[in-house]
Amino acid sequence: MAETRNLFATPFVIDQLQSATGMQILREAIEAEMARDAGGVSISNIGGWHSNTQMMEWGGEAAKALVFKAMTLADQRTLDTKSPQESRFGWIPEMWANVSSKGNANQYHTHPGSYWSAVAYIDDGYAGNDDPQLGGELQLLDPRAPLTQMAAPDLRLLDDAGKPLSPEITLRPRTGMMVLFPSWLQHAVRPFQGEGTRISIAINLTAAMKRPA
Repeated sequence: MAETRNLFATPFVIDQLQSATGMQILREAIEAEMARDAGGVSISNIGGWHSNTQMMEWGGEAAKALVFKAMTLADQRTLDTKSPQESRFGWIPEMWANVSSKGNANQYHTHPGSYWSAVAYIDDGYAGNDDPQLGGELQLLDPRAPLTQMAAPDLRLLDDAGKPLSPEITLRPRTGMMVLFPSWLQHAVRPFQGEGTRISIAINLTAAMKRPA
């Protein structure tokens, strides 16, 4: 019988923010920055408000604590093969906020140059409504899939149980959820149809050699 090995797994980490007070402080900082700079910037967002990437400066101590949590998660899941006991690398963070309302979305994109990316959901915007028609799911795309499916879009690879592997995975955010994934993983956000306001924070971590002590 032929042997099948599943190769090249992609790590995707799901964690939970523990401080309701910290999330409230972050919300207030984001609302203040949104009032100061109502135009924001436009990058991957389709509608909604996207802050500048200097949230480390205007987000206060709660923002720094969130970045520290992201860096801790990254450290736990990264190995320096030439110095496995103590990594020679540290992380240079970049941080911004997204505020979305009904009809807003984010198109597929990656974060070139970064090693890890994280998203923390301060408010999922669903207001406790579990209706799947509200959309707003985080979409994750297997970056290899389009290369084969362009030629044969109806074919799917099979898993060990004989079920078709999906080239796309969706995750419904929850308030307080934090996710971490490699920055090359293509991701998007489906159009959000909730009546509430989605508030999330994104973090990029770029690897950099530590300076000698």
